[in-house]
Amino acid sequence: MSADAPADTPAPRAPLTVPDLRRAKQEGRKIAMISVPDYPMALWAERAGADMVVVGDSLGMTVYGHANTLPVTLEQMIAHTAAVRRGAPRTFCLVSMPYGSYATPEIAVTSALRLMKEGGADAVKMQGGREKADIVAAIAASGVPVMSHVGMCPHMMHHYGGFKLQGRTAAEALALIEDGRAVEAAGAIGFEIEAVPAPVARAIDAAVSCFTFGIGAGPACTGQILLGADLMGAFDAFKPKFAKRYADVNMIARKAFDDYIADVRSGGFPDADHSYGMKPEEEAALAEALARHDRKA
Repeated sequence: MSADAPADTPAPRAPLTVPDLRRAKQEGRKIAMISVPDYPMALWAERAGADMVVVGDSLGMTVYGHANTLPVTLEQMIAHTAAVRRGAPRTFCLVSMPYGSYATPEIAVTSALRLMKEGGADAVKMQGGREKADIVAAIAASGVPVMSHVGMCPHMMHHYGGFKLQGRTAAEALALIEDGRAVEAAGAIGFEIEAVPAPVARAIDAAVSCFTFGIGAGPACTGQILLGADLMGAFDAFKPKFAKRYADVNMIARKAFDDYIADVRSGGFPDADHSYGMKPEEEAALAEALARHDRKA
């Protein structure tokens, strides 16, 4: 255990592997996943014992303040993945491929390889179903473990007219099941199911043998994922229906900032406990040197 680790930090363990994800589904064992964008949050996730960390391009919204995920670049995702890898070196790390980084099979393979080689990811995730099967297949054939994403795909938000629930009808649900089957057949080791009714996610998961994880999709999937920022309550402007808050970090942070500002303005910070001193003889020598300088002036 490192010197700065809290006393209740779980003992180090081997990270999950792709075969472990397959076995988890077969055995009905649930996998806890947290989307983390940076080094501090990755530290917290690993110390808490998360099974997987995910570097999602949702960081475009939670870190950079964009209205959606579309502006995020491949270079940004590589940098954030490398930071998360340093914070959670013993945890399976899945990274989202940003918008535009898998537009063609050739672009997708290059992007996936960079995320693995430069970012240190264990697997990559793109978005799309049947229409992206050739891209899933190309990434898988390059030797990169790849997942996909069905249901509400944020990269398609302009097609939906916003972030909207998918699979509302039986016909839409059957189409999503075919999407799941298609990406599994193309070589995906798993896929995300986002923002669909719980019975639909259950049917999609039952239709495939690969690992599935859900967000806003009910309890049927093997894995469940929440954004670290959402589960910590880092923001108070908006809370998705599916995001359960386990803390109110926004309130804690605001109070800390308020107290600091008040302390500075009152002169209470920094005090002696938060300032560096000098050896008495050196302080005396300095005072004497300043006095001589003043007399000469």
